Amino acid sequence: MLTVALTGGLATGKSTVGRMFAELGGELVEADRLGHEVLAGPGRAATVELFGAGVCHPDGSINRRALGAVVFADPAKLAKLNAIVHPLVEKLREERFLAIFARDPQAIVLYEAAIHIETGLYKQFARVVLVSCDEETQIRRAMERSGWTREETVDRIRRQMPLAEKRKFADYVIDTSVSLDDTRRQTEEIYNELRALVE
Repeated sequence: MLTVALTGGLATGKSTVGRMFAELGGELVEADRLGHEVLAGPGRAATVELFGAGVCHPDGSINRRALGAVVFADPAKLAKLNAIVHPLVEKLREERFLAIFARDPQAIVLYEAAIHIETGLYKQFARVVLVSCDEETQIRRAMERSGWTREETVDRIRRQMPLAEKRKFADYVIDTSVSLDDTRRQTEEIYNELRALVE
């Protein structure tokens, strides 16, 4: 079995590369999806108690956009939310990993998370794959995807650890500034190297 940290910056193409790994035979677990599950389930009540009904949709489910607007403007509130969500996400991750390895002891499991390196989580993984691209591509993709202004986009990117800094921690780097076909070629080469480690 092999655990791999898959990370990158905003709009660098982490999800696209993650899907490519899954198509090749890797098992993909996404931190963001686990976060959704936590906010919809075990972490919902504590989150609403802390931030109030204003972070909910009319049906009572968490409105992630409203919650994000509250916490990203206030580091102390973000820390409180993380204290609720992160332990529950970690518990779910461990459960998913154990289930995968029980099914396939030679599985390559990729855990996609934006802040692997910032949190030190990457140290729990055998290998680190960084998804990167040039900044102009990153800005354009983020603006197209989110509808943010250039200023908002640059501000969000600046709040993250620079990709050049993240490279120092990576065993492999996939550059997605290029075509999808070239991104797929890079992903396949790395997957084959990872597969050789478990066979």
